[in-house]
Amino acid sequence: MVRVSISHSLGGRANNPALGLEKVTCGSIIKLTNVDTGYKLHSHTVAYASGSGQQSVTALSSSVDANSFWKVQASYGRGCLRGEPIPCGATIRLHHVGTKGYLHSHNHHSPLSHQQEVSCFDKEDTGDDWRLVCTGKSKEWMREESVRLVHVETKKYLSTSPRFTFAAPISGQLEVSCGGKDGSTTLWAAQEGVYFA
Repeated sequence: MVRVSISHSLGGRANNPALGLEKVTCGSIIKLTNVDTGYKLHSHTVAYASGSGQQSVTALSSSVDANSFWKVQASYGRGCLRGEPIPCGATIRLHHVGTKGYLHSHNHHSPLSHQQEVSCFDKEDTGDDWRLVCTGKSKEWMREESVRLVHVETKKYLSTSPRFTFAAPISGQLEVSCGGKDGSTTLWAAQEGVYFA
């Protein structure tokens, strides 16, 4: 039997997880919120004008935009069962629900901060793999708890900062990049979404 919880935002913060559905699991469709800014990990059909030229990944203040949903999947070349909890230290991929690309990074410079570019890639390879680093005492990824995502190939942390804000055509959205330090800008929490147990 599959149990499902649909979580939505209440005043910028998701509601409390239903009993038995507190974990982020394989197949869950989530919005990841940067703890420092409150912005959601986001993508769309706007490509970078520099670097790789791939689909851009940003952080967006809106909690209602459907282009901020990501499906949790196993690492490249592996599978997992829907509803299977994600252990801390696991390698995962995030599949963008709207455009079908994967959260990706590689050795291109990001356009604003000149750190490592993060893109949404429409093919599959090991550049889509991210290691989950939990910051609390739990041994599994828990909703509303801070985590970090480390790009497996380059060992850099997924981050965003209001210091790097785009102008047109994506005005007000923040750059998402990978950096070598694990400060407050690298903390993310799974909030709104569809969760399976």
